[in-house]
Amino acid sequence: MQHRVVVTGMGAVTPFGVGLPILWEGLRAGRCAVRPLGRFDASEYPCRIAAEVPDFEPGDFLDLRDARRTDRFAQFAIAAASLALRDANLKPDGLPAERSGVILGTGIGGMETLSDQFKQLGERGPGRVSPFFIPMMIANMAAGQIAIHYGLTGPNSTVVTACAAGANAIGEAFRLIQRGEVDVMLTGGSEASVTPITVAGFCAMKALSTRNDEPARASRPFDAARDGFVLGEGAGVVVLESDSHARARGARIRAELVGYGVAADAYHIAAPPPDGRGGAMSMRRALLDAGTEPGAVGYVNAHGTSTPSGDRGETLAIKAVFGEHALDLPVSSNKSMLGHLLGAAGAVEFIATVLTLEHALLPPTVNYEQPDPECDLDYVPNQARPARVRLAISNSFGFGGQNATLVVRRWEE
Repeated sequence: MQHRVVVTGMGAVTPFGVGLPILWEGLRAGRCAVRPLGRFDASEYPCRIAAEVPDFEPGDFLDLRDARRTDRFAQFAIAAASLALRDANLKPDGLPAERSGVILGTGIGGMETLSDQFKQLGERGPGRVSPFFIPMMIANMAAGQIAIHYGLTGPNSTVVTACAAGANAIGEAFRLIQRGEVDVMLTGGSEASVTPITVAGFCAMKALSTRNDEPARASRPFDAARDGFVLGEGAGVVVLESDSHARARGARIRAELVGYGVAADAYHIAAPPPDGRGGAMSMRRALLDAGTEPGAVGYVNAHGTSTPSGDRGETLAIKAVFGEHALDLPVSSNKSMLGHLLGAAGAVEFIATVLTLEHALLPPTVNYEQPDPECDLDYVPNQARPARVRLAISNSFGFGGQNATLVVRRWEE
């Protein structure tokens, strides 16, 4: 027997700020959160812009001593988990500890701690490296910290699949509940990699936009003038429950997760295949898992990074899966406003997809100004659009050829 899996709580820390209201306000208004990079002096970098989280106070969610021993990416995750539990009206002592778990995704983990401690090692020697360096830096610590924080003794793991990690984490948590192994999962993704070495690395790959004089116009998925993605940071965490557990406690159900598909490009360490075949396969598998036909999908929350090859490949993948329906299917990219949150992107975009179904409003793809003949779908350009959607998909694709697709349905009894 497969259990139905529902979303009962959501929490987000994004470049718009902390919480769901500010996230949805920014998305529906088509506001771009990309600004001049402020976390370090980027004057010598080819890219000097980013989508950073503003006004984040870890002390709002953690004891200040614990906060000093926790990397920024884990701080974001703990904050998003706290907000998600509050949204789900779940108190820690009300969680069935042995049947509640955590699966989080991250692309890189504690990069800020890693960078800082390498600097300490070089400047002051090995005796000055912090004893908290390893437990702050390792990628699984955000999931571990959440479990410790709430006493959750069920499954606990971390997915590291680059930019697909947040979506993969949600999909794997979905499977555990479907199989009846657990009742409640905290799941999503977190990333805080706006650091000198990370930006330098992406600049060396020529992956980032260099539209430094116009930060708010730099991320432009599917636009003919796109020149790379904009690095962002943040976290998204959702509470997934079996529908029976959610009903028994009288929970408000926000949406139903009905399908999950994964596929590998097996093509290149960073570039997608020109025909987008891996993304197409993940979408097909997700729809098959959901038991639905392509024609039933009313909206695609695209991976849409603003890279020339990525956006073209995703467009071709959507056409391959949806056929003639692709021409009528609204597709939009949250990254046009939030930048690319790497391992957190899939989780935040899944949350945005749920909000899209709830509010019957499609977020736009902003900065869409020059149509690209190779990207010729309906990208909901520049302004949000009312639309009552019953079924939507969210795509996340990552370096290494990782592809994940989630299928979410408006809640119906």
